[in-house]
Amino acid sequence: MHIGVGITFQNYGGSMTDHEVYQADVALADLAEPLGFESIWGLEHHFTGYAMCPDVMQFLTYMAARTEEVRLGSMVAVLPWHDPLRLAEQILMLDNLSGGRVILGMGRGTGKVEFDAFRIYMGTARQQFKEASQAIINALETGVMEFDGEIVKQPRIELRPKPLRTFSDRLYSATISPESAEIMARIGTGVLIIPQKPWPQVKKECDTFRSIYQDANGSSPPPPICASWSYVDSSPERAEERARLWIGRYWDSVVEHYEFDKPHLKDTPGYEFHVKMYEGLMAPGGKEKYTEEYVALQAWGTPDQVFEKVVHISQLTGADTFIPVFRYAGMPKDEAEASMRLFAAEVMPELRKYDVVVPATAE
Repeated sequence: MHIGVGITFQNYGGSMTDHEVYQADVALADLAEPLGFESIWGLEHHFTGYAMCPDVMQFLTYMAARTEEVRLGSMVAVLPWHDPLRLAEQILMLDNLSGGRVILGMGRGTGKVEFDAFRIYMGTARQQFKEASQAIINALETGVMEFDGEIVKQPRIELRPKPLRTFSDRLYSATISPESAEIMARIGTGVLIIPQKPWPQVKKECDTFRSIYQDANGSSPPPPICASWSYVDSSPERAEERARLWIGRYWDSVVEHYEFDKPHLKDTPGYEFHVKMYEGLMAPGGKEKYTEEYVALQAWGTPDQVFEKVVHISQLTGADTFIPVFRYAGMPKDEAEASMRLFAAEVMPELRKYDVVVPATAE
């Protein structure tokens, strides 16, 4: 398996200044290559402390200059918030500067606070994502962007610097809804899994995705990439206690940032799947139930337990890349670093030996 590390720049609870958060998380990113991680991933978010990385390409460019070999992944670049032409230029520039190390993850976004501030209507986000991704993918392959869609309209223009190498094997999209997954399969990207649903359901959706991708493209998709909010400790009791604390708090930040406890998505086209989360959270005991389920989805525990959880996820989904996130929800930097180092020393070597098998697609 390929093992990366996710950097969130989350300021939860205000115990640290934003600058202190940046210092802590860059320090963890600096450890990635020396500890043997194979990629560094940034998350694009705006305007709240949920994830303070408003320009993921800028962060990755910074890390490109501080590293030599690690891949540089976006988890994700949210296409409706960008001019597709400008984003394509940034991607090509980073890829040229880094020697072809970029892995492009794309998404459509769900945060109302972000859409509102950018003055973009969420109801068109799915169509914007569809058109922008097609325009960007074609530009990254040909060096020329030209698109005439319902929303994205770009006269033919040559991009410089030119593409360094193909992106066909390093394109991924994050998805929660089945409708978005079908769009991704037909566009020709792989799947970036952000755990929010029961793993058997994710397996079913991955099977469907492979089938649609095969029909649309005449080939099998790349294996999925899976992220996880992780915690590793030699004591099973301490690992569980700390994981429930930190990951539970992180889930609270998810609900707060995306406003999943508010009804606005009920009237927003394209977000029908997310309404189910709102309805579940509002049901009696819903908040506690969702927190428990979210914590259970993530890979935490002793090194052996984490290894077993990651292998189980891979067996269900066929994922050949795992991206743990080690610092979140106000966790002290030293505690996150200890978890990261233990993972690198005892979990990562075993995962590297694991041979990923793509599960058979259900008929």
